[in-house]
Amino acid sequence: MNNQSKSKKIFLLFSLLVLGFLIFLSVMLIMTLKSRELPSLYAKKTSKASRGAIISADGFHIATTQKLYKAVINTHYLDPQKKRLFIELFSIYSGIDTKEIEKKLSGEKGVVILSYNIPQKEAQYLKQLSYELTRLKVFMELKNASTGKIAVQGLNIIESGEGREYPYGDLLTPIIGYPHKAEESGYTYIKGVKGVEKRFESELQAKQDELSQGPRDVNGYVILNRESFTKQEINGLNVKLTIPVALQIKIERMLDGMKEYLGAKQVMIVIMDSTNGKVLSMASSNRFLPKSIQTEDYPSLNSDMIEYSFEPGSVIKTVTFAILLDRGLVNPFDMVNGHNGKYQIGKKVITDEHKFARLSAEEIIIHSSNVGIAQLAQKLSGSEFNQGLSDFGFAQLSTPDLVYEKVGSIPHPQQLENEIYKATCSYGYGMRANLMQLIKAYSTFNNNGRIVTPRIVSSFIDRQKKEIIVPPEEQPQIISQVTAQRVKDILIKTVNEGTGVKAITKGLQIGGKTGTAHIVEAGQYVSKYNTAFIGFANDKEHKYTIGVSVTKPTRSQFAAQTSVPVFKKAVDLMVEDGYLKPDIVEESGSTDLNLSQDDSVADLRD
Repeated sequence: MNNQSKSKKIFLLFSLLVLGFLIFLSVMLIMTLKSRELPSLYAKKTSKASRGAIISADGFHIATTQKLYKAVINTHYLDPQKKRLFIELFSIYSGIDTKEIEKKLSGEKGVVILSYNIPQKEAQYLKQLSYELTRLKVFMELKNASTGKIAVQGLNIIESGEGREYPYGDLLTPIIGYPHKAEESGYTYIKGVKGVEKRFESELQAKQDELSQGPRDVNGYVILNRESFTKQEINGLNVKLTIPVALQIKIERMLDGMKEYLGAKQVMIVIMDSTNGKVLSMASSNRFLPKSIQTEDYPSLNSDMIEYSFEPGSVIKTVTFAILLDRGLVNPFDMVNGHNGKYQIGKKVITDEHKFARLSAEEIIIHSSNVGIAQLAQKLSGSEFNQGLSDFGFAQLSTPDLVYEKVGSIPHPQQLENEIYKATCSYGYGMRANLMQLIKAYSTFNNNGRIVTPRIVSSFIDRQKKEIIVPPEEQPQIISQVTAQRVKDILIKTVNEGTGVKAITKGLQIGGKTGTAHIVEAGQYVSKYNTAFIGFANDKEHKYTIGVSVTKPTRSQFAAQTSVPVFKKAVDLMVEDGYLKPDIVEESGSTDLNLSQDDSVADLRD
């Protein structure tokens, strides 16, 4: 009986073992035959390359790119009991008001984008928050109705695009221009519309996105070995300007004050190294914030130093005189009949603001005589005059560094055979030019007869900090050194004895010419004016060509009272910052807006 009982027990145990083994085999068979998704053994990582920055000559970032991210959740997975906790934490990490978050979560159920414009730094914090929220089970595990799988969807921080930042606000606008946003495959890119942003779009734009793929480790990171593939991120090149921030800020503030003082529509200035064309400052009183352009900013979006052409007036007399002098058609000491301020050519009566009986050829420039230069210009043939103006850069692009330049116009050679055309063009009417063209033309007198091309970009910088220098432009010899020096001496006399006396700075070599011209509106000349002063300021080591233009001043119509004081204040700022070093230091500067000194007779000429 005992043996029989033992046999039954052994049989039962054996049966249980066989059954267990059969169950094990069945489970293994089911697991083998059942289709299932295995976790990928490979990982892939991508990162978008960034647009290059615009950097000042003194190393400050004027325009930079910031990567933007969007925060996405699926509200179905958000635990209602922990919703408040999520709102509070997300608000702290993102800086978004809790009411705004609550409003979005209370709207449509499902996938909700909480923000499109999260900066990169905040995005990193939010990624850490996402991990913590998952750990705290703020998001629930739910079964997918279609697949039957259980999953959890938490807070996702996804790279969504890039935004352009301008740390110095409206500094250097409109020269640097502004961008607009373009979307491609759900990613927002930046593209230049105006200024440097547009001109150097191909250099600034991102070149290659980062891509890494290969075997993954337990944490999901790519293992770098022979099986992996990596493509490096190549950002756009940084564009380095010739313009330093420190001086530009001071110049812009000065222009703001002068615009108000003169009651002008706009005040502009360009300061350029006469020896190499590098622009030290290029500024307008009319600027805008690139990130928040308003309707009232539209007139300020253009770089009017190149996009606004006007009849330049008497500043062209110097160029006309140089063309004559270089061709041996006039001697500076030739005497010319002043006709007591009135001279008739055909039906045209040419007048001077001040009457002269006789004056020398160089005095025509010093005292800005329309009557005198109109007579001298008759010595030129139409083709000679046209070619001369063309040689000085008129009706041509002044700089390769900006876009949408309005090159203006000069009369055709056949038109210039006409005495009246020849006369009016000789003192800056019947032709159009922009401020940068005038700067380029006048650089010739301060550079031994060689014309200089203005440049505002000095180099490009890649990701390895390697600097790619922009090669200098050719400097054609358009007049002889002798002619250039003679005209330069006359421009110095013009400042010391003529219409530019308010530009004098002791210890510096200052020369220049004033110009005042009527503005045409609806095909008619009106009692509104553009004034200009184009000249130079030199010390023993530096030579700068400086041009000022004032549009529609109401305080005075004369360049001596509008453009010349702006020139003087700019020179004082250059002295203050060490760009010019006078032999004699003046007892007191004149960078304030007090222009109440007495006006001499010379001041009231253009």
